[in-house]
Order: sequence, then structure tokens, then C-alpha cells
Amino acid sequence: MSGVSSFTEVPEIDISGLRSADPGGRQRVVDLLGAASRDVGFCYLRGTGVAPELFAELLAVTRRFFALPLESKLRHYIGNSTCHRGYVPEGEEVFSGGTVDRKEAFDTGLDLPADDPDHLAGNPLLGPNQWPELPGFAAAVTAYYTAVLDLGRLLLPAFACALGEPPEAFERYVTKPPSQLRLIHYPFDPDARDAQGIGAHTDYECFTLLRPTAPGLEVLNGAGEWIDVPPRPDAFVLNIGDMLETWTNGEFVATTHRVRKVREERYSFPLFFCVDYDTTVAPLSQFVRPGRPARPAVLAGEHLFAQTAQSFGYLKRRVAAGELALPAGALALSSFGQEARQRAQP
Repeated sequence: MSGVSSFTEVPEIDISGLRSADPGGRQRVVDLLGAASRDVGFCYLRGTGVAPELFAELLAVTRRFFALPLESKLRHYIGNSTCHRGYVPEGEEVFSGGTVDRKEAFDTGLDLPADDPDHLAGNPLLGPNQWPELPGFAAAVTAYYTAVLDLGRLLLPAFACALGEPPEAFERYVTKPPSQLRLIHYPFDPDARDAQGIGAHTDYECFTLLRPTAPGLEVLNGAGEWIDVPPRPDAFVLNIGDMLETWTNGEFVATTHRVRKVREERYSFPLFFCVDYDTTVAPLSQFVRPGRPARPAVLAGEHLFAQTAQSFGYLKRRVAAGELALPAGALALSSFGQEARQRAQP
């Protein structure tokens, strides 16, 4: 079985070849993406086509929002939303192991109208965003979200080809995805010590496209060592999530990662690229063989919601009160990645 190697750094891939008319250029990118996904689960991406000014505008409006008084930010508290959108105060999100992180966030997604049929039917992850009354905020966030979602759509055929599937194999599953963009703020912390910030975890979706502004991100290699992944100018960080690990029956690994505490103020912008809520994600036949039985399938949206509901305080309170129920067969937190593999070993 493939697995994350004892890597000491994360590879960098120029994906501009995916837009090339040269089949050889596209194939080179596919091969590099496949190798990085099998051996590391993380890589840097260049040649993305995402305009730098979109990120600059996103960062500017994000700084303005988080500089608001707490009372103003709490007007858009995520617990006021029925589709998991809005402001996440410090301490709201708790990962496996009970770690509480020094961070605040603002969660957004595909901005659907209030009369969207899936939203009206009670889908817990589809619906309208909560927008603060901050000039330019909604426009800058939406422009960046759209551009990075398009980047994910560009990568999707490359992942399909890396798995031996037709380029269009996954495209039919991305029509109204609950892909989330998080705006995360880590405040300046003069007392920070060299320890983890965000608890060790995997990402729940297919893959993540991240732009951070400062160091802190670490990934776990196959030898159990934490490797720094510092930001690089104009580069995205890509990492594999639970759903691609499931589709490949463990061939691609949702690499465990965390954020080390740093003193400097830090902003982080992950877009979690997901397939449609009702997509059944099951191991592809070419990755199932004697000695390597198929892992259980997951329903994409239910897996995403179950993991979210186990890590956010307002959702855990709703579950405890009987207002919400976890989907049948919901997996516990940290059921993927290297830590899960290590627990499964005798």
C-alpha cells in the first residue's frame, strides 16, 4: 500500500501545463500531482492563474473585519446561521483531543438565495452567507472564492487522470458543492511558545487550497516527524482530504497537519474543495484487491457535516439538545490520515 513517506520538505509543482494545448505538458503535471498525493499528501502550487490582486483585496477586507469590536463581529455569529456561515469566535471550534485554539474565523461558502430549494429543505451546509455591513467585504470574498473554486475545477480532471480515470470522471459531482472558504485570524501573541495551535487533524473534503500569510503550518510525515510548510510568495498550498483518501482506498493520504503557535499575527485562507452533498464516495475498483479490502463508503455531505458537528460548540449543543442528529454511521474525528493509520497498527 502506498503511504506518506519520510519526506523532509513539501514539493512544488507548476500547474500552468494544465492549460497547455500540449498533452505532454498536461501529463507532466498529472504525474507530479499523483506522486505528491501518494508520497506526501501536500504540495505547493504555482502557475495557478489566480490574480494576485484578488488575494490582496481579500486580505485587506479580512483585516478590517477582524479589527472590529467583538460585539460587532458577534452580530454575524455562526450559531445564528442554519447553514454554517458566519463569525467563529475564539474557543468555538475544538478538534479531536480537546485542543482550544487561539484563533477566530469567518466561514463562507457558495452564496445561495434564501429560497434555494436545498436550503429550504433543511440542508445544513447549503444556503446564504452572512455578510457584515463592511464596504467591499462581500465583493472581495466572493471574487476570491470564485477564482479559487475555478482553480479546484481545473485540478479535478488532473486528479482523475492521476487515478487512471477519464478526465471528466469527477466533474458531474461538482454542481452545487458545499465547498467552504474560511478567513482565519491568529492574533499577535507575545507569550506564544513553540507548540501546536490548531489541533492535529485532516481536512474532511477532497482537497484544500490554502494561502497563509505567516509560518506555523506543519505536516506529519511517515516517520512521525512534524515538517514545516512555510508560506511562499504567490504560491498555494494544496493538501489531500478525507474524500480523496476514500476514493483511492488509501492510495492518497489525507495527511495529518496542525498549526504551531507563533508570536506574529497570522491570517490563513483555506478553501476546502468538496463534491456535491449527496455524492457517494466509495473506493474505485482499481484500488481494491486481495489484502486491501474496500474501505466503507461515505456520503460526502453527511461526512462533512458530521465532522463539523463534532468540532463546533454551537452544533454540539444542538446535538445534545436533540435539535440535530449526527448522520447514521458518522465517523469519529481523526478517522483519516497518519494518526488513524498508526492507531490501527498492532
